[in-house]
Amino acid sequence: MRITNKMMTNNMLYNINTNKNNMDELERKYATGLAIQKPSDDPIIAVRALKLRTNLNELNQYYEKNIPDAMSWMETTESALRVTSEIITQVHTFCVQGANDPLNEKDRQSIVTNLAQLKTQVYQEGNANYAGRYLFTGYKTNTSLVFGEESHTTHYTITENIKKEDIQIVRRVVDTCDLREFDIENPEDFDTEVRPNEQVTYRLRLSYNDLKRTEDGASLVMKIPETDENGEYVYDEDGELQYSDEFDDTDMNVLDSSDPLAYKPDEDEINFIEDTGEIILGESIYQKFRNSDFEITYEKQDFMKNELRPEHYFNCVSRDLTIEDADEREEKAINYEVQDQQIKFEVNFNQKLAINVQGRDAFRHSFGRTIDDIVSAVEAVIKLDEEMGELKEKLKDDRLSEEQLAKINEVISVLKTEYDLKTGIMREAFEKGLTAMAIEEDKVNVAVADIGTRYRRAELTMDRLSTQQTEFSDLLSQNEDADLVDTIVNYNAANTVYNASLSSAAKVVKNTLLDFL
Repeated sequence: MRITNKMMTNNMLYNINTNKNNMDELERKYATGLAIQKPSDDPIIAVRALKLRTNLNELNQYYEKNIPDAMSWMETTESALRVTSEIITQVHTFCVQGANDPLNEKDRQSIVTNLAQLKTQVYQEGNANYAGRYLFTGYKTNTSLVFGEESHTTHYTITENIKKEDIQIVRRVVDTCDLREFDIENPEDFDTEVRPNEQVTYRLRLSYNDLKRTEDGASLVMKIPETDENGEYVYDEDGELQYSDEFDDTDMNVLDSSDPLAYKPDEDEINFIEDTGEIILGESIYQKFRNSDFEITYEKQDFMKNELRPEHYFNCVSRDLTIEDADEREEKAINYEVQDQQIKFEVNFNQKLAINVQGRDAFRHSFGRTIDDIVSAVEAVIKLDEEMGELKEKLKDDRLSEEQLAKINEVISVLKTEYDLKTGIMREAFEKGLTAMAIEEDKVNVAVADIGTRYRRAELTMDRLSTQQTEFSDLLSQNEDADLVDTIVNYNAANTVYNASLSSAAKVVKNTLLDFL
């Protein structure tokens, strides 16, 4: 085959260009540090790089964002729970002091003040939030656990399940002396023959007080679920729970706690005390239902600051009272159902971690209600102490007749009997407070231990991700990065070849037609 000048020139240019491209590719490897510049350079490396980068990005998301956010949430939660535990311990200490009762009126008043403040602080801890999200309210992170202010615009129908173990046997002082009826000018009109005495009562204590009727006709219905011979609940074919007995407030005596008969129901009667949220069972009613659980539905409208919101604890229906039309109000009513609401963060591939503690697992109505009982018992003793002090001061009045003085002494004697009885009840309230606070503290400590365990899991996961992050980065580097030593050696070789091709080309190109003549 005849080799022409044109062919030699074309081959020369092609080879020079090939060498130049090779040198350019090595130069780009050296400049970028990457083994390939585009997927077509090496599809296998490109596909592997995409997978590794995707995995590494996910690891970075877990390691740098998800887990730190989860740990911060749990740290804030644990802090609130530890403060709550410390407060309950302080309440326990006050209960120890009160149960010993070497206290004077000033000491008791100090205890009452402190208990009220500690109760408020516990429920304030329940409103702890992280980055604007409430920690203890499950999925409803935009709703506080307790009311921040008084609320009179929402009406709740609350269904509360009360276990048979929650029926309390409590003592109350009845036939007490009402000094408002004592007229010093007509002492003979005041009866001191009836002496105060103790009444044993059987109480169901609801989670809320101040359950007075509203314009919507608030009522209370107490249902007793039906059980079979094995103690299991009985359901109908539609899955509806069956009830063996049902009472509503038309079957009860609806009273106020100031009523002398509030804690003295007949044996076959039920007293519903609206202002304290107590249901007092008569003896025969108690004997009939002491082995039963209760489902109680009642109405609640006016909420005080720091009261727990019902929707976080009970099946309930809320209605907006600012809506004037009753039909529209019912249409827009919100139904809440109690359910387990765990907030889970994805902290690793196919691994989720629950980060929240639900309010009902740490902040319970029973804590505040127990303190209310203690405060009520202490205030009753303080009031009697003040009344006896006022009467003793009256004894110093020289203008009083012997009959008046004698009557005052009789009244003081009656009050002293009442004082002794109520002091015993107060001491018992403190003793019950000791038991109740131990239970509350255990409940909170379990929550602290649980969140602490989950925090430790997050730490272990973070340590593992740190190792994986390093490993994936190494794999990515091995897959993508160019070997700089080899690149430099190859570049120098390519440069030599390129210069050699230029040199040989110079010899070929300089030949002209005269060289062949």
